[in-house]
Amino acid sequence: MISVRNLSKRYGGRLAVDRLSFEVRPGVVTAFLGPNGAGKSSTLRMMLGLDRPDEGEVLFDGTPYPALRRPLRRVGALLEARAVHGGRSARDHLRWLADSNGIPAVRVGEVLDQVGLADVARRPARGLSLGMAQRLGIAAALLGDPPVLLLDEPANGLDPYGILWIRELVRELADAGRTVFVSSHLMAETALAADELIVIGAGRLLAAGPVSEFVAGGRTLEDAFFGLLAAAADPGDPGPSR
Repeated sequence: MISVRNLSKRYGGRLAVDRLSFEVRPGVVTAFLGPNGAGKSSTLRMMLGLDRPDEGEVLFDGTPYPALRRPLRRVGALLEARAVHGGRSARDHLRWLADSNGIPAVRVGEVLDQVGLADVARRPARGLSLGMAQRLGIAAALLGDPPVLLLDEPANGLDPYGILWIRELVRELADAGRTVFVSSHLMAETALAADELIVIGAGRLLAAGPVSEFVAGGRTLEDAFFGLLAAAADPGDPGPSR
C-alpha cells in the first residue's frame, strides 16, 4: 500500500504539488495521469525521497522511503532509464545495485532474462538503444523482487511488442499481489493495462477511481481525461459525469 498524504511542494515561487492525497492499493495496476507540468514527476520524486516535500508525507506500508533499509527489496522504481554509467555494462550495473542492497547475485541473471537483455548483458550502457535502456531500468526495478513498483513511462522507447510485454508484466505483478503504480501519457494503453486511475492537474487531485467509471457510458478514457482538465480550468463547468 502506498499512502500519499497532503503532499505539497514549491520550487521557488511555483507550486508544483498542492495538498495531494491518494492511496495505491496492492493487487491492482494503478495509472497516474496528468498533462505535462501537472506535478507527476515531482510527486514521484518525493515518493522516493529524491525531493523533500514542503508539507505532507508518503508512506510505503507505513514507512517513508528514506527510512527503508535496503529499499530495493521494498520498492522498485523506474524514473530515468538513462541514469546509468555509460561505461558500465548492463550486468555490472545490476550487480552494483544488488551488492548495495544485499540482493543475491543470482537475481541479476534472472532479471536480465526476464526483460530480454541476456544477449546484450555485457554491452556498455552507452551502446544500448532507448528500448534496451528502458528494459534495463525495468530490470533494476525488479531486481529486489519488491512488493511495490513505481514505473514512470515504462513503455517509453519500446516497440509494439515491447509495449505488449510491459502491459502483460504489470498485469502479472499486480495479479501476484504487488502494488503497481504506473505514470503514463498513453491513454489507449492505460485503458487496456490499468485497473484504477489517479488523475492530477496543476498539482491537485482531479479524480481517482476504477477505469470502468471513467469510461462509463461509452466514453473513451481520452474524452474523460480532457473533460476533467476542462472542468478544472473552468470551475463553473461540471465536466463529465461519473
